[in-house]
Amino acid sequence: MKPEGQVRIPSGCAISAMISREGRRMTGEKIIESMLPMHDRSNGLGGGFAGYGIYPEYKDFYALHLFYDNYTAKEECERLLRERFEIVMAEIIPIRKIPQITDVPLIWRYFVAPLSSVLSRLQLDEREYVARTVMHINTALKGAFVFSSGKNMGAFKAVGFPEDVGRFYRL
Repeated sequence: MKPEGQVRIPSGCAISAMISREGRRMTGEKIIESMLPMHDRSNGLGGGFAGYGIYPEYKDFYALHLFYDNYTAKEECERLLRERFEIVMAEIIPIRKIPQITDVPLIWRYFVAPLSSVLSRLQLDEREYVARTVMHINTALKGAFVFSSGKNMGAFKAVGFPEDVGRFYRL
């Protein structure tokens, strides 16, 4: 058995939050800095950040953040998305390659609206429909994983220490 400090403890974590009461947009610099004292409490097995109000130009659309293992999974998932949603925008999530974050998947975001014809045929409200679609992608599409879904918000996560994840996503 390795002594404490020489093994990663799976339950190690750190959390920080901040809000602008005035509703002003801000960079991720302060939230990343707030995580630095917690480096030793973290374990490097995963970290992330979430932001609300980050997509004001697409605030009425669902922002879906996806990891893909390969382009085949991306194509299959996009085919499914086109069958179920109007895709208003699709783009790579900007990252900064850093040595601390390795084995980077394809990372994309989509701004979508459920097709009203499908909603009325299934008689579902849009939140339930989006939740079911996310669960379907995450359980049935090999190599595709939705890691964030919601309106005017997004999560940014990776395997690594939180401060590295923040730099990786250029927050």
